[in-house]
Amino acid sequence: MIYSSLTERLKNQHKTIASIIIKLNNRQLNQHVNRGKWSIHENIAHLAKYQPVFIDRIRKILAIDEPGFGAYKAEDDDEFEIYCAFTTYELLKKISSDREVIYNLVSHLPADKAELTGTHPKYGRLTVLEWTEFFLLHEAHHLFTIFQLAHGVKVGRFGE
Repeated sequence: MIYSSLTERLKNQHKTIASIIIKLNNRQLNQHVNRGKWSIHENIAHLAKYQPVFIDRIRKILAIDEPGFGAYKAEDDDEFEIYCAFTTYELLKKISSDREVIYNLVSHLPADKAELTGTHPKYGRLTVLEWTEFFLLHEAHHLFTIFQLAHGVKVGRFGE
């Protein structure tokens, strides 16, 4: 069964990005605070690029009996660089638009469809709801990274 905290985060969590970066200029958005790590803009591009991947995965789970998926790596995705070329504003619009698709796809599923599974290489068989939870937790991790970078914090292990 779809629970309220999942639907609320699915509906609103991505909106945090704009609140975090509202006062930042392009230099700050594109600055590499940590050598070899993504900038704020690149983190946002990653979030924007992963949403269509997630939509495709959920649609496959709904259409195919227990599909398997590889771990998504932006470095292996040729389209990631295309997303990095968009402005931050364009990325935020893409995130909002795709999030509406995700919200409508997941929040209106009948209970039996929400329990269908797809296999992740690390986490094993996950239901649609577990995939959605995983998606939101992954996004939250990047939101925290964006928050840290917006405040000039060198990103290390969680909570440092």
